[in-house]
Amino acid sequence: MRLLHTSDWHVGRTFHGADLLADQDTVLSHLAEVVERLSVDVVLVAGDVYDRAVPSAEAVRVATAALRGLREAGAQLVITPGNHDSAARLGAFADFAEAGGLHLRTTIDSIDRPVLLEDEHGPVALYGIPYLEPDPARIALGVPEARGHTGVLTEAMRRVKADLVARGSGVRSVVLAHAFVTGGVGSESERTIAVGGVEQVPGSVFDDVDYVALGHLHGPQRLADHLRYSGSPLAYSFSEAARKSVWIVDLDGHGLAEVDRVELPVPRRLATVRGRLDDLLEDPAHDDLRECYLSATLTDPVRPVDGMRRLRARFPHAVHLDWEPEGGAGGELRYSEAIKGRTDLEIAENFLADCRGAGPGERERRLLVAALESAGRANAGLGEAVR
Repeated sequence: MRLLHTSDWHVGRTFHGADLLADQDTVLSHLAEVVERLSVDVVLVAGDVYDRAVPSAEAVRVATAALRGLREAGAQLVITPGNHDSAARLGAFADFAEAGGLHLRTTIDSIDRPVLLEDEHGPVALYGIPYLEPDPARIALGVPEARGHTGVLTEAMRRVKADLVARGSGVRSVVLAHAFVTGGVGSESERTIAVGGVEQVPGSVFDDVDYVALGHLHGPQRLADHLRYSGSPLAYSFSEAARKSVWIVDLDGHGLAEVDRVELPVPRRLATVRGRLDDLLEDPAHDDLRECYLSATLTDPVRPVDGMRRLRARFPHAVHLDWEPEGGAGGELRYSEAIKGRTDLEIAENFLADCRGAGPGERERRLLVAALESAGRANAGLGEAVR
């Protein structure tokens, strides 16, 4: 049996305000081509199909089109929800969808009810563990003494293993789970699932199964031969420079036989650039960045006016802008030190200097004086009215 492991689609997510639906549609449609080209039997989606619990109509359309394409390419689908999904909404029509080859495992009571599929070597049991919020999950699982993610996932896997043992020898096993497993490396785009400061789960929780398809972390990672993150199909932060991919997992008659990585297309590259604004706008060396999602760090000694607008005149897909002036002020500015012994006008002037690297001009200074005098009169009038 050949499996395709993917996760963390986050359909409907934006990238620093840029709409990604078209990019998501492109990459998810490509998965169907991979299924057809490599004769994939089952697609595993390990959580975070959507970016929000209540996705937009357009996000639902893109996800539905992707699932339809995968099914039409010949694969069965097994999906479990992540911490971004609404498990109830994702699994609303699970019983009906199963008849069409879409297997949704979204509830705690279905953890030990696997999807059973057959190949020439016999049965394969595919278990879906939905994202488990520790406090409600420990009650629903009947283990009120369980603590944190480790406690509830340990109980979930106990149920999986008990069911597997009851089925006898020769049944190969696959588990889908959405969790932060120790040894995994996060990026800037995952939402924390920490509870009481502890979100990581030891990999040993998932021992004794043939393959574990993990979701939650957005970079492709191998924690053990049988324990892997596929990562998200698109980059959702500038920390995700590595090429995105899926895992192709082959099971033979004895269990896990081979795992290969298949890279995905990149609809729009990410790029970072640093320098003075005028240099970035004029240097021909940056011509190849015009079509990239761009993060720019400006080093001008004074914060440029309308920096993003000017940057987008040359780089229309610039989405993030920082200002780190050359030789910028070091150290942390403390409020008590910033105002000590200073007049209101001096405080305002210093605020401007800290924010943009230069104090007010003469015209700006006159406006500040007028504003502070007006505020003083208003405060005096308010005090008189209260008296």
